[in-house]
Amino acid sequence: MISIIIPFKEPSEYLYKCLNYLEKQTFKDYEVILLPDEKKVFNYQKVKVAATGKIGPAEKRDMGAKKSNGEILAFIDDDAYPDKNWLKNMVSNFEGLEVAAVGGPGVTPPDVSWREQASGWFSASIIGGGPYVYRFLPYKKRFVDDYPSMNLAVLKSDFIKVGGFDSNFWPGEDTKLCLDLTHKLGKKIIYDPKVLVYHHRRKVWMSHLRQNGNYGLHRGYFAKTLPKTSFRLVYFLPSFLVLGIFFVPFVVIPSYSLLLIINSLWITAKSGSLFQGAISIPVVFLTHFWYGLRFMQGFLFVRHLRR
Repeated sequence: MISIIIPFKEPSEYLYKCLNYLEKQTFKDYEVILLPDEKKVFNYQKVKVAATGKIGPAEKRDMGAKKSNGEILAFIDDDAYPDKNWLKNMVSNFEGLEVAAVGGPGVTPPDVSWREQASGWFSASIIGGGPYVYRFLPYKKRFVDDYPSMNLAVLKSDFIKVGGFDSNFWPGEDTKLCLDLTHKLGKKIIYDPKVLVYHHRRKVWMSHLRQNGNYGLHRGYFAKTLPKTSFRLVYFLPSFLVLGIFFVPFVVIPSYSLLLIINSLWITAKSGSLFQGAISIPVVFLTHFWYGLRFMQGFLFVRHLRR
């Protein structure tokens, strides 16, 4: 049995869409645990509701795990909705005893505004998502050691062994959980492109930049406190870009501009939209710049990062 755990503050249009798609799952042995701040009534089958009060997403997920009956805990965000074979494809990956968790891509929904598409293409592009584009578009199956909780399933027994999510971190609690699963338990995490959900994005500009800035701040802090999965060159590159623009602009600016143009052409080809290709140039630049600044802040100046 699978327990699907969804934390949120209050119901939204996206949440109801998620619940509608869960009812279409080809795998039927599941329950849904909804974790709003305040008690609500939902007229859906297999749904349990547990009001949590005003606490963070990590704490909500831990609470949902305690109330679950499933052997597998499937975490999905309330602004995402699954493919009909999401659970079916997920379960098949847990046949090996060494597998503790399974993740899959969170693809930008096709019917969203250009502002949301632009945010999505940043993450899914070759210099936006970098080596992690498989989190946002389906790529080949692989093992990973860090995966976001917007689409992550974990064996309940292993989840309990590592103490669940670290509620002190958000965002970033999923990084800590995956580190514990892979290094403390010595287990594996599988990425399967068929474990697919559609995940809404924060629209450009301010909401998108705010979210990515928070990611940069936390990743910078994790680079010094959780170096096994966060002290990696790719996370430092936006900060190197910022420093390069200030100190060696005659080298960095031409090289980076060429990369932006190549990336723009790639997005144009993949999206079929010249506009998305063009708008990606300022989106990618501003996101990298802001992420780089916030990463340096987290890496150099933050001693205790707490929610």
